[in-house]
Amino acid sequence: MTLLSVNNLGKAYRSYRSEWQRIARWFYLPVKPSAEHWVLKGISFTVERGEAVGIVGQNGAGKSTLLKMITGTLQPTQGQVQVGGRIAAILELGMGFNPELSGRQNVYHAGGLMGFSFQQIDKVIAEIEDFAEIGAYFDEPVRTYSSGMQVRVAFSVATAFRPDILIVDEALSVGDARFQHKCMQRIRRYQQEGMSLLLVSHAPDTIRMFCQKGIYIKDGTIEKMGDAASVMDYYQAAMVMGNAVDESAESSLIADEALHDNRDAKFVVVDKASGPVSVNITCEQGYLQMGSRMTVRITTQFASDWQDPHVGFGIRTKSGIVIYEANTYTLGGKLRPVKCGESLAVEFSFDCALYPDTYELMVGVADGGYDRGSFKIPLFFDQSMLVFEVLAGSVPGWSGMVDIRPEVSFS
Repeated sequence: MTLLSVNNLGKAYRSYRSEWQRIARWFYLPVKPSAEHWVLKGISFTVERGEAVGIVGQNGAGKSTLLKMITGTLQPTQGQVQVGGRIAAILELGMGFNPELSGRQNVYHAGGLMGFSFQQIDKVIAEIEDFAEIGAYFDEPVRTYSSGMQVRVAFSVATAFRPDILIVDEALSVGDARFQHKCMQRIRRYQQEGMSLLLVSHAPDTIRMFCQKGIYIKDGTIEKMGDAASVMDYYQAAMVMGNAVDESAESSLIADEALHDNRDAKFVVVDKASGPVSVNITCEQGYLQMGSRMTVRITTQFASDWQDPHVGFGIRTKSGIVIYEANTYTLGGKLRPVKCGESLAVEFSFDCALYPDTYELMVGVADGGYDRGSFKIPLFFDQSMLVFEVLAGSVPGWSGMVDIRPEVSFS
């Protein structure tokens, strides 16, 4: 069952030579604006019952404008939004709270705007107060709240009753980690009960965990839409490589599936090229047993001169969750400057503490390291350079993703 249908939605901001011309447009008179800027144009998608859809895009891409039109707080210039259920939305801090009223008073006010009676809110006010966990501040004016406290109350009241569709903008990122975890637990429970989710986040891993479908909005239009994992791969590659991604680049993000079955190979070799560099990986075995040693040798040939080159690698699950990421810069390594045509080889060796499963090897090359692993010029980035399997030599005495090797003592 389709709960939300967005058809050819667009929003334009227009300028007129006079206020009289603007007023004339209100009465549908044919007045041409002097200037017109489209924030969004041609947006179409659907959300089914129980489906979770993640939306990504850079700041200014139009994500928040889209959500405001879906919730009805902003009127579209073109297109239609059809909603088949009750929407609860957390779009920005405060949810329109009155700063002079207390948190408790604002809950009754916000609940009334959501269509609930005083008696309905009265039955859940204690639960809302308990979930928000702001103590005595619940009866203090909202103007005394921190941004995190506002988010706590806003989420608590918005989800006090399970909605048909929950829309969450980046607001939850303001809260502390423990409260975020509690919010995610409530969202998961509501999803299991059939709630649909529309989630805007700058954290692709969050969208991979919660969403089946992904939408990447770029410059006001849908750049890519499909299953969440492939859209997040495309988006991350676009961000790393300065948006210089096309369909051919996307296909290079998919590693050779033959590696899954290459269990007799002692070495796996993968070659890829991307403009400024070509990268060769030699990996000892396309599979390995838990606890064994894995060595990845990355050989990079440079097509230009670079003063501060660095090489990095990472490991992620087949669903795209990053387990580990590091590079020669963050690990304290200093490579020499390179000339055009020269090559550099870097080896990363580590004990495989991963649970038996299929994993992907991420590889990046960049120039000019600074801060905590940022780079001025990305040269190469592949999120699925190599697919490898971890096999169980014996039945592991633990479960999860990574063996943290705890020490146990008894008293």
